[in-house]
Amino acid sequence: MSTLDVVVALVAAQRLIELGWARHNLTRLRARGGIEHGAGHYPFIVSLHAAWLLAMAVLIPADATPDPFMLALYVLLQPLRYWAIASLGEYWTTRVIVIPGTAPVRRGPYRFLRHPNYLVVAIEIPLLPAAFGAWIMGAAFGVFNIALLVHRIAVERAARRD
Repeated sequence: MSTLDVVVALVAAQRLIELGWARHNLTRLRARGGIEHGAGHYPFIVSLHAAWLLAMAVLIPADATPDPFMLALYVLLQPLRYWAIASLGEYWTTRVIVIPGTAPVRRGPYRFLRHPNYLVVAIEIPLLPAAFGAWIMGAAFGVFNIALLVHRIAVERAARRD
């Protein structure tokens, strides 16, 4: 198994575990009266992440030598990802769910940034392919991801104004 195969497998496993946790929280939030907003964009987000991993697995040569600095940077982003997820606690999902009458979370990295997890993802998506020399792939997925995040943030803001 190549380094690329291991990295893609680990990131895929990470994302699948996160989807399971998000699904668990989604069920609990809906039971508490949570309302989903902007559900139409969600399949595009899932598709982007799946296509990103698939493109790396299929289009990057298996023997590509990764840049150790860039891989280390990717790994160093993970504590911020999990600090953001842990700070949201039961409110963290991969969907936009709002329980009427609740205030946005303002603890952890949310004291400093409005969307710390989105910042991590915005860096991760172009960084990982680029770490294996696939700069154009990284840039392309990065641009698509930013476009989706801009839309998603607008959905979140509108949901909070309801």
